[in-house]
Amino acid sequence: MSDLTAAETVEQIEAILEYVFQDKSLLVEAFTHSSAADDRRNSNERMEFLGDAVLAVVICQALFEKFPRLLEGDLTKMKSALVSRGSCAKVTRAMGLHSFLKVGKGMASSRSLPRSIVAGLLEGIIGAVYLDGGFAAAQTFILMAFGPMLEKTQVEDPQGNYKSMLQQHAQEKFGVTPVYSLLDEKGPDHNKCFETGVVVDERHFPSAWGITKKEAEQKAAFNALVELGVVEADSDDSDGDAA
Repeated sequence: MSDLTAAETVEQIEAILEYVFQDKSLLVEAFTHSSAADDRRNSNERMEFLGDAVLAVVICQALFEKFPRLLEGDLTKMKSALVSRGSCAKVTRAMGLHSFLKVGKGMASSRSLPRSIVAGLLEGIIGAVYLDGGFAAAQTFILMAFGPMLEKTQVEDPQGNYKSMLQQHAQEKFGVTPVYSLLDEKGPDHNKCFETGVVVDERHFPSAWGITKKEAEQKAAFNALVELGVVEADSDDSDGDAA
C-alpha cells in the first residue's frame, strides 16, 4: 500500500470490507505493519490484540446458535479451526486485503508475506471496525468475511461427531464411557457390512449397520443419542438401523 491516506485507496478498502469508516485514521492504523511504523504503538499490533478477542466472541456466538445440540468440546474444536492463523490468512487473501498492507522496505521486497502477518491484518481490521462502529459493525463484517467457512462447517460438522457427542454426554451424565461391540457382519470380504451395538451405563441401545465398522459405530451412537434426547430423530442420519 503506497499511500494509505489517498482517498481512492481508502474507498477501495471500504468497498471490500463493505464498511465505511467514520474515523479514517483507524483504517490507516489497521493497515500499517510495525515494520512500517515509526512507533510500534502506531501500528496494527494493538488493534490485532483487540480484534482477536472480538473475532472469538462473534464466532463462538455464531456456532452456539447454529449448533444448539453440540457439546462444548465439539464447539471448541470448530471455533479453534475457524479463528486459527491459517483460516484468518485464508480469508484475508481471498478478499485481497493483504495487497493493501503497508510494510517496511525489507519486507516489501519479499515475494510473499508470512501467514502470521496476513492473519494479523484481518484481526487488526476487525479491531478497527469495532472501535469505529461498535460490536454490531464488527459482527456484521466478521459474519460476511467468514460466511463461506461457517457455511461449510455447518454442512460438514454433524457427520462423524456422534461418537464424540455420546462420549461427552455419557461421561457428564453417567460418569462412564460408551462401549461398542460388533454384533454381526454380512457379505463377501470385498463388500461387507457390519452391525454394531453400544452400551451406556449397562443400557443397551438400538444397533446399527454400516459399510465400515466406523460408520456402524457412528450410526449406533446416533441411535443412542436419539433415545437419550440429545439429538432429534429426524436427522439425515436417522436411518442408522438400516442395512
